[in-house]
Amino acid sequence: MKRPAADAATPGPSFPPLVLFDLDGTLLDSAPDMLATVNRMRAARGRPALALAELRPHVSKGSRAMSAVAFPELGGQVPDALIREFLDVYAQELGRHGAPFAGVESLLAAIEASGSRWGIVTNKPEYLARQVLDALGWTRRCAVLVGGDSLPQRKPDPLPLLHAAASLGVAVAQCVYVGDDERDVQAARAAHMYCIVALWGYRLADDDPAGWGAEALAARVDALLNQAVWGMAVRGARV
Repeated sequence: MKRPAADAATPGPSFPPLVLFDLDGTLLDSAPDMLATVNRMRAARGRPALALAELRPHVSKGSRAMSAVAFPELGGQVPDALIREFLDVYAQELGRHGAPFAGVESLLAAIEASGSRWGIVTNKPEYLARQVLDALGWTRRCAVLVGGDSLPQRKPDPLPLLHAAASLGVAVAQCVYVGDDERDVQAARAAHMYCIVALWGYRLADDDPAGWGAEALAARVDALLNQAVWGMAVRGARV
């Protein structure tokens, strides 16, 4: 996985003490890795390759949703064996095609330079998420990682967000969660955690992020360098 050089951090906005991020579609543009995965599965069955535009909107919905797109004849009823195959193939393609979204390295450096910490709460299996962090050199920088199988519940349940905050001894009111999917907002709202929608991520055509109930919407990664987008969260107010 190509790791872009982080820009030198300069004094900028204040950040909440802990910024938690979703991974796929928020920090990482992993759609190319996912496309390589499903196209290997299709090729093994004599099927033609899918185009990136066909798969990309479904990436944040997870392996089952992507498998359903790859094999529409299943009518959405994806067997567990196919999910295991997806994960096995993806583990081989992980990091070969995708990369962090433009501006992510600069954002993470700015958060660190401000004295705040950042972490990841994802529905991706933890072992795969750790492979991503290792490939990007983020393992020591990421203060906390919670995967989709780390706990008994995953997003949209609030438990992963609550666990991430508690594991670092940070009050929920001092955290912000940034994600690109409606489940991210549902989890944050249930946890009473300030939430920002990453509009640069993966969405279906009929998704309406403005109606999800997040406190803020960010059109680009560099919008998160603007003090205003963090709103009351920077001052620790619970919303």
